Amino acid sequence: MSTVPSPEPTPVVAPNGEPDTALAARLPELREEYAALQARGLKLDLTRGKPSAEQLDLAEPLLGLPGEGVHTDDSGTDVRNYGGLDGLPQLRRIFAELLGVPVEQLLAQGNASLTLMYDTVVQALLFGVPGGERPWSREEQVTFVCPVPGYDRHFAICEELGIRMVTVPMTPDGPDAEAVAALVADDPTIKGMWVVPTYANPDGSVVSEAVARRLVSMPTAAPDFRIFWDNAYAVHHLTEHETKSANAIDLAAEAGNPDRVLMYASTSKVSFAGSGVAFVASSPANVAWFRKHLAIRSIGPDKVNQLRHALFFRDADGVREHMRKHREILAPKFRAVVEILTERLGDASVATWNEPEGGYFVSVDVVPGTASRVVELAKAAGIALTPAGATFPYGKDPLDRNIRLAPSMPPLDEVRVAMDGVATCILLAAAEAAASS
Repeated sequence: MSTVPSPEPTPVVAPNGEPDTALAARLPELREEYAALQARGLKLDLTRGKPSAEQLDLAEPLLGLPGEGVHTDDSGTDVRNYGGLDGLPQLRRIFAELLGVPVEQLLAQGNASLTLMYDTVVQALLFGVPGGERPWSREEQVTFVCPVPGYDRHFAICEELGIRMVTVPMTPDGPDAEAVAALVADDPTIKGMWVVPTYANPDGSVVSEAVARRLVSMPTAAPDFRIFWDNAYAVHHLTEHETKSANAIDLAAEAGNPDRVLMYASTSKVSFAGSGVAFVASSPANVAWFRKHLAIRSIGPDKVNQLRHALFFRDADGVREHMRKHREILAPKFRAVVEILTERLGDASVATWNEPEGGYFVSVDVVPGTASRVVELAKAAGIALTPAGATFPYGKDPLDRNIRLAPSMPPLDEVRVAMDGVATCILLAAAEAAASS
């Protein structure tokens, strides 16, 4: 049986501020429970928010489209040929309605919105953006505001491109807008910030209209400040209440800062994760700027794939109905996560977690100083979790407390087994810390 060495734990206290002797007293019992967990020889994975095979099967008819002899979209464009840099209008109309943007301000491109975000930052570094004085690469320093906990791939873009990251906390209404406003008001090196506005990764928060208005209207020391509005989960609802994203592009125009927001979305968790369609939307000036540089590196996107998506979904309501089928598969898994956390940890005062109404993740805060230990224990018991710290820039959670859970891919019975095991690991890590305090 494998074992995991214990780190130096952080003291754990009871609600009254005294050392949690009751939890410490459970250490022998929890060690026995953990040994039994290891003995099961599990091989379970809650690391990344991938759609399950059952979800991917929902889009199986895509493989038969556009169909023999179907070569044109509804405007007569031959999708087999070059051109159409903006993407098919037939598909753009569908997602313009879903995202609340004008069709002419929305581009449909390849399969990954992450690629579009990366390209946007690189173009800004090489060429600058509308309203800027120079390419960002000619600045002594470029800084991005990063709400935490947040999306590790956003942070990875910044880290690879040498962009300094400063953090602000997330709230139930999105990033702490006043903290952001205080940072950007006086620091001209802050050129951008990341926002996942709807069902944020990982805490499931939704940016309120008030927060969105504050972010698009706040004064910034950098005249070319941009908000990277990654609306990845705009239609990914887990309940019958289908949250509508704040319309940041319109709000920015109303505030006199029309170029501030760059919006991204994709069908990566709607149709096929590896072969969907990604979108970027913004002001007319930003779209023209992006298109100008796009025209150098591309003669047009995969219009055959775009046509098959347009034919499959038909219209915006077709997307909504398709996502309700996703919800039927996903919602029980997320309910299981919350139910097991509540049942196993609800009275122990060792963790807090969100109950998401959409998106792909559950964010758990454990006893400070023990998140890495929980992940380590889980790994040794055959349960793979996202590395502790992944939801913070540079992979370093200063309190070592946040863990991102992704229950979408495993079958429901495996989610239940994995979560029961995770709960055991959280309790054991907290008991170890309490016993050493």
